[in-house]
Amino acid sequence: MLKHFFIFCSGADTDILDQCSPGEQTKYAGIGATVFFTAVMAFIASAYALYTVFDSYLSAIFFGFIWGLLIFNLDRFIVSTLKKRNNFIDELIQASPRILLAIIIAIVIAKPLELKIFEKEIDQVLLEQKNELTLQNKEQIALQYTPAITAFTTEIEVLKKEIADKEVGVNALYETYIAEAEGRKGTKIIGKGPVYKEKREKHDSELAALQDLRKTNTEKILATETQIDGLSAEYNQKISETQPVIDGFDGLMARINALNELSWLPSFFIFLLFLTIETSPILAKLLSPKSTYDLKLEEQENAVKTWNAQQAQQRVVLLQTDTNVNNRVYADIAEEQELYDYKRKKARELMQMQADAFYRKQKRIIG
Repeated sequence: MLKHFFIFCSGADTDILDQCSPGEQTKYAGIGATVFFTAVMAFIASAYALYTVFDSYLSAIFFGFIWGLLIFNLDRFIVSTLKKRNNFIDELIQASPRILLAIIIAIVIAKPLELKIFEKEIDQVLLEQKNELTLQNKEQIALQYTPAITAFTTEIEVLKKEIADKEVGVNALYETYIAEAEGRKGTKIIGKGPVYKEKREKHDSELAALQDLRKTNTEKILATETQIDGLSAEYNQKISETQPVIDGFDGLMARINALNELSWLPSFFIFLLFLTIETSPILAKLLSPKSTYDLKLEEQENAVKTWNAQQAQQRVVLLQTDTNVNNRVYADIAEEQELYDYKRKKARELMQMQADAFYRKQKRIIG
């Protein structure tokens, strides 16, 4: 039962193969087994690849099964249409498009399995890429807020500097009137004289101005810091909104690109393995000598070709004979006087009817 199933997978003519030796049947069963298991691997590979796209086991299995059937049909077609000829060069030319198609199928099957085999290494590469994308994302979003935050920060520094400068001036006035009272500077007279009072009043006036400036600038600083906090909150919100996109950066194309970042040698050997599996039935038929099955199939095809050629030749002869007979019949009829007189009478009647019709038309026109 299994042998007959694999023979069916090989695309061989079972009626002809039943007339061949058991060894010939085993050969085609092996070819069919290769076709079948290649389709199974195609199903597994495509199901995994589609799972990375749909994130659904049901969808991945369904479309993977369809893809496996497609690959099975293509491989079966490739093997069944490759026929042995008497010239190896002709066979190679005949097989070259099929070999090219087999290479494409091998690439399509091998790539998803490579993604699964090197999954851990690909995850590491994806993690590095996600971290880099996260930093780039933060830098790009920061470009929208950094100028405004920098301007607000500079404004705060200016306001604080105004207070600090004012405090320096007030402290200097304080030192001046204290030194006047102690007799260390100014008039150098100890005591609180008129000069002391003048300097004290100036200090008190500047101190009141300092307090007003401190109050005003503090309010401005608090308002500016509130604006900075708002911009920082917007910035963090933008980061939170865009981060899930980066975290989801692990689709099929991202994994293929990550695989390309790894060493090419292991992937190349996996591709060679599937290429060998995919092309082995074709190469087996190319390199093997003409077998009993090939001879019987060629005999059957030649019998059909001969029959078709005979039928076509008979139709040509039949048409030629019928044409000759018709020519002789119509030639004999053309010599009959009775037929001539009859056609002459009908032609006279037709010309009379045309003349009468022309007369009536002209009479209506003249009025």
